[in-house]
Amino acid sequence: MLRLAVIIKRFIATGGAERHTVELSRRLAERGHEIDLYCRSADENLCSGLNLHIIPDRWRFSSVLNSLAFALEVAKALSGKAYDVIHSNERGFRQDILTIHCFSYKGSQGGLSPFRKITRLYLSLRSLLYLWLEKKQMKAPAFVAVSELIKDDISKYYGVEASTTVITPGVDADYFHPADSDYRRLMREKIGIPETDIAIAFIGSEFRRKGLDDLISVLSPPLRLIVVGKGDHLSQYRKMLIRSQLTDRVHFIGLCEDVRPYLAASDIVALPSKSDAFGMSVLEAMACAIPVIVSRRAGASMLIEDSINGFVFNDREELENILFALRDPGLREAVGKSARTTAERHTWDKTTDQYERLFIRIARMKGRTIEDTLDRSDI
Repeated sequence: MLRLAVIIKRFIATGGAERHTVELSRRLAERGHEIDLYCRSADENLCSGLNLHIIPDRWRFSSVLNSLAFALEVAKALSGKAYDVIHSNERGFRQDILTIHCFSYKGSQGGLSPFRKITRLYLSLRSLLYLWLEKKQMKAPAFVAVSELIKDDISKYYGVEASTTVITPGVDADYFHPADSDYRRLMREKIGIPETDIAIAFIGSEFRRKGLDDLISVLSPPLRLIVVGKGDHLSQYRKMLIRSQLTDRVHFIGLCEDVRPYLAASDIVALPSKSDAFGMSVLEAMACAIPVIVSRRAGASMLIEDSINGFVFNDREELENILFALRDPGLREAVGKSARTTAERHTWDKTTDQYERLFIRIARMKGRTIEDTLDRSDI
């Protein structure tokens, strides 16, 4: 049994890093490991089997100072305590393993001109504080990147390739599964989608970064769009739809914890992100046997064999061509079946196996005597 400290600002069921931490912590606790959870806030319904430590929420007027305060408070709370492994999902000063759920601060400035990049990174006190805190966190002994894209990013800017392992998020393939035809019909009627139309689901917040504008720009009958999530500049998208006379073909659902009803109503799921560390909605759609279309700039694209279990595109023209091809129901069915097979190989249990192996290795490096009880034939 391992004694673990797990660090995350919010322990809740929404958000990529947050949900990742919930799924992993729950499974580790079920395997008998002792877990102390350090966070600012938590859904107590998700904390069964965990020891909860609430960190004071200070300096909320500034995001960077808020992150700095959290790192300092966590370091203070950990002082004098002995853990086999300290696993952080946030910027901080004390961790044995750091899981990176997003691009580095330097890497996130990728689309800017050289002048704007310099002024934003080095002539702003806020940016300098972020860079300093990021540099501190990159002194951890080991890193987990949620995709090859993230590993490439942190290796480029911080030279940590040798100490970085790629472990993708997983999916609960029992919870996410192909919907039966009656439930699909019910949900489409509820949303207002005729059976003759093809429904594309877009799932995620930060609409601009996730590429919602690209998806709207290639939308035409018989395609319809289901937008699940809370996004920025919503009024601009509504104006875009009015100009394109597509208002009645786009359904804004809003933020919801359970996306399964909207996956059930969908024929295709698209993640046309301009930048995305992974994109857990992709695996969830694949588990539901729904063909996915993923931008090359989304980390989940590493799981896609193009035209076999999904589609990867580079620009709007390719996106439009793929959507045209997927009007064929036979192609959608074949790709969806292959997608489901892929999802079954990337469950949360498999992800937990990989983390458990890494935790054991790090604990032994610290001089702990840990028994390895994993059945390696299944890893």
